[in-house]
Amino acid sequence: MDLIDQIKELALRINKVKDSIQTEEATKNALIMPFIQILGYNVFDPSEVTPELIADIGLKKGEKVDYAILMDGKPIILFECKKSGGDLNINHASQLFRYFHVTEARFGILTNGISYRFFTDLEQPNKMDERPFFEFHILDFKDQHVEELKKFTKAAFNIEQILNTASDLKYTRAVGNILDEWIDNPSEDFVKLVCGEVLNGKRFTPAIKEQFTQITKDAFSQLIGEKITERLKMAMDQSTGSRTSQQGQESSDITTSNEEMGGFHIVRAILCELTDPKRIVMRDAKSYCAILFGDNNRKPICRLRFNNPSKLSLGLFDGSEENIISIDELSDIYKHADQLRKTTAAYINPDEIKAI
Repeated sequence: MDLIDQIKELALRINKVKDSIQTEEATKNALIMPFIQILGYNVFDPSEVTPELIADIGLKKGEKVDYAILMDGKPIILFECKKSGGDLNINHASQLFRYFHVTEARFGILTNGISYRFFTDLEQPNKMDERPFFEFHILDFKDQHVEELKKFTKAAFNIEQILNTASDLKYTRAVGNILDEWIDNPSEDFVKLVCGEVLNGKRFTPAIKEQFTQITKDAFSQLIGEKITERLKMAMDQSTGSRTSQQGQESSDITTSNEEMGGFHIVRAILCELTDPKRIVMRDAKSYCAILFGDNNRKPICRLRFNNPSKLSLGLFDGSEENIISIDELSDIYKHADQLRKTTAAYINPDEIKAI
């Protein structure tokens, strides 16, 4: 199973239990240890993942790191853990600062089991930066965030490679936060800069400031809307062109049977408790009828293999692997409802799931 699939599966579990977790120890056991395990490290091998690693600091003896990931007997990543939902501001990273200074680890992670903030020493050697260079939120992430997270897996871990991109990540994130703030609340200096370009040096009066603050906000919104529309149009044109060409060649040979329509409606009925049934789409082909999430052929839910009326088969998916099973009648699809829900849930943002 790919990392992103494992993360999605863990996110589903976390979404169900996070509100019932009340202590730091429960957070470690239920949320953080499974996350470390997904990264490829054996949490049950103390030579690889050491809980409460002792990190003596000057005269202060017996200071302990919540978790340390070791490689060749040396710590490479330190974890400072807070309870689920706990605040992760920089004041709560004081222990991590101290541990970072006295160990050989180049990366420190401050986490509450849901948000993971990654720190290193970009600004001063052997002194942990006050700002994280990367943040991963397990209940709200994008594919590119998982690609960055992959660099910290046991199989891919390379200190130099991570550090080479950490600076860009940190400052890209900072610039993104500033731009995000300007979209809703452009600063006076930014509005003044825009006016200087647009009004050819005209005096920046309070009236001009008020007028152009709103104009700048409107321009941001319009520009973003146009960019999104443009990208969607390109994607739709490509999809329509490809499917039109394919349909032109195949449509005359394809007939959707009553059994396929019945099977499709059963799958929709099973999944309506998870998501809007309109997102469950049927796409018929010569050898099978595909049931897809969001009409995306990279997100298959199942395949109805009903071309032989005397021998009905159902293709179920676990990741990218299809497992074909025989069924006696359409109602047998209900026997596999749990697998259909599991497959579909992996394609849905956890916050969007209605219920499992």
